[in-house]
Amino acid sequence: MLLDSGHKATLLEGEELAQQQKDFHGYKEGLLRLNPGRWLYTARFTKFANKIYNFKWKTGDVVVMTFPKCGTTWTQEIIWTMRNNVNFDHPLAMEPAMDRAPFLDCDMFLPEEIAPDSPFMAECPSFQRLCRGADPKDGVYLQIAAAIPEPRTIKTHLPFSLFHPSLLDTAKVVYVVRNPKDVFFSYLHHSRLLVDHGFVGSMKDFMKYFINGDLVYGAYDEHVKEAWERRDHPNLHLLFYEDLKANTLKELRKLSDFIGTELTDDELKKIAEYTSFDQMKARDNDKLKDFYNHDIWKKDGGFFRKGQKWWLEEKPSRGRHC
Repeated sequence: MLLDSGHKATLLEGEELAQQQKDFHGYKEGLLRLNPGRWLYTARFTKFANKIYNFKWKTGDVVVMTFPKCGTTWTQEIIWTMRNNVNFDHPLAMEPAMDRAPFLDCDMFLPEEIAPDSPFMAECPSFQRLCRGADPKDGVYLQIAAAIPEPRTIKTHLPFSLFHPSLLDTAKVVYVVRNPKDVFFSYLHHSRLLVDHGFVGSMKDFMKYFINGDLVYGAYDEHVKEAWERRDHPNLHLLFYEDLKANTLKELRKLSDFIGTELTDDELKKIAEYTSFDQMKARDNDKLKDFYNHDIWKKDGGFFRKGQKWWLEEKPSRGRHC
């Protein structure tokens, strides 16, 4: 199947699919490979790929683009707060972040059949509010992204090549880069925690998938490379996770200048505190809990963890169990 992006989609078969489904119990409906790029996605991605490629961007849109586990949720909360909640009194501020700043490509992980009265839809207030009468099968988060009021902040883990070239000429993109060692450990935990991945293999197995670009979303270095090649575009801002942690206020000033919010230092300091790890965890209204492996959750924590250099702490203690 040829996508509008020019990528050829091919379903995984045989031993490769069997090994993936042995290690990732969440991939029961299959996987597909996109070339060029060897991107790997769930089989349902083809249902939404062309809609995402042809998504109608607006001049005021800000897109938070990252490979998984690079600080996406933190960044999207910072940007949404800068643009919508500078006084911390927005009526929707306590809704899940992915409803306020929707995860554009999330639909490929959702069940094919989602009843309008299902528990999942009951916990998706923005779809109920903004997409009345719409069919969830046409993409819950895709439709939310199209319907949310301006200014829109939208999150994606897809690379630039799966979007229409007009994206950067229309919207602004904040691309977040993180030390790949930390990405690895965070993605490992994420893949064990969420049942739609359901990883049950060893750390050594996961490392092979990561190095070879055989995790869902493909190769980290290729993903970053596509952003780096566009680094001089005026509508692209490269944000390094480590810089954001080390000097949050300085990086928030750069973000504010880039997205045009013109916030004062006092306002930025308050936003830095409001979006700190402790405060975000305290406000955690993560509806993904229904999709957690609760044994992993109790043992290793949920979605919000420390955001630290996991390889420094975990390699000595956990490397023996590879």
